[in-house]
Amino acid sequence: MSLHPTSVPDTGVAPQPDVTSPEAIVPGGAAADGAIPDDVAPDLGTVPTRDRMIRFGAGFLAFGLLWAVGLAMVANVLLPQRLTDIGVASPDAWFGTINSVTAVVSLVSNLVFGNLSDRVRSRFGRRTPWILGGALLGGASLFAVGTLTDPVAIMVTYCVTMVGLNMMLAPAVAVISDRVPLSVRGTMSAFFGAGATVGYPLGALIGASFITATLSGYALAAILLTAAGVITLFVWPRERSAAHTAPRDAGTFKDLLLSFRPPRKAPDFYRAFAGRLFMLISYQMIAAYQLYIVQNYVGQSVVESAATISTMSMITLVVGLVASLGAGPLSDRIGRRKAPVIVASLLFGVGVAMPWIFPSTMGMLLYAGIAGFGYGVYSSVDQALNVDVLPNQEEAGKDLGILNLATTLGQTLGPIITSSIVVVTGSYLLIFPISIAMAIIGALSIVGIKSVR
Repeated sequence: MSLHPTSVPDTGVAPQPDVTSPEAIVPGGAAADGAIPDDVAPDLGTVPTRDRMIRFGAGFLAFGLLWAVGLAMVANVLLPQRLTDIGVASPDAWFGTINSVTAVVSLVSNLVFGNLSDRVRSRFGRRTPWILGGALLGGASLFAVGTLTDPVAIMVTYCVTMVGLNMMLAPAVAVISDRVPLSVRGTMSAFFGAGATVGYPLGALIGASFITATLSGYALAAILLTAAGVITLFVWPRERSAAHTAPRDAGTFKDLLLSFRPPRKAPDFYRAFAGRLFMLISYQMIAAYQLYIVQNYVGQSVVESAATISTMSMITLVVGLVASLGAGPLSDRIGRRKAPVIVASLLFGVGVAMPWIFPSTMGMLLYAGIAGFGYGVYSSVDQALNVDVLPNQEEAGKDLGILNLATTLGQTLGPIITSSIVVVTGSYLLIFPISIAMAIIGALSIVGIKSVR
């Protein structure tokens, strides 16, 4: 592989494709106004066959499912159990520290590998080498975590796992921009989101079955994480070689550093960033404290709260899956990204209002159903919206990495806001209206986007 700045292809002027042919050629992949037609794959400059799109859909579904199951097995069950098994003092504190450090590592790695995958020129393509390398690194290091007995070594090795995971994730998400026609991006985003939606709770359930045989659990989790990259690359149509793509300039180390700059003169990009940030803050303000809300706000015992949380998880899993698989294709069919995201944000706010109005078990179950459905719609279409607002397709990996900063910041700030409110007021009552306000601000940010319908 050679490292060069990204190039901007000469798209030129081209006629509309003859869609009666299964892969009608569009010279340069552009329409007469220089834009790529909605039904043309950017990498091919053609209208892709149905079989090709089915392979992409299956690959995105498998990718989201496999890595989410493998990671959730460890993150939710096996890692905290490992810290207990090796007898560290204050395993809860160590677990919190590890999560904080790996969040920072994930944030940086996603941005770095997204950018590098934009710039690398290889005969295997721009994204494929990183996805395969990340799968192997992530899987090997995840298994190693289960063999270690020192908490510092566990933390460092788990950070390597996050590097490998994001080495896969950032280029894989950029494939939606590189290789998927605009007209079906919502559907592909939905397949990816549905896989992860099912993968997280399924991983926790599978991980729990290995709680007395953790090394075997780590081995299975490592295999699944590796398989996420390997199987997906096998299922997807092979990426075209990028070895002979001309660099835009000499590509000095200074150019590489400067390439990490956020895009300029891209207001819709930053509106999408704000929309995701406020929505994730709203989501995490409630989701991260569900157990405490059920116990301390609703007033349930430990046994009762465990049953309620389990029921909520099943409701969220079902409605989230239905919403994810339905919203993406619907978004493609109506040709709209903003409306589903805005409605989903507002629907999530309605769900949050349920326990605020009804501080009871029923209020929490209504929250799980309504907010879970809203977040399922949001997670399925928001990724497609983010791809559509990218200012430069050639820098998709880097720019999507910047947008992912909003996810990490939201996941960090949401729990901090909730804990601060509880400490100051001694109650969970105010977190609900504030969470609703955050969801509304997120929706208003999306309303302001001009370049996407």
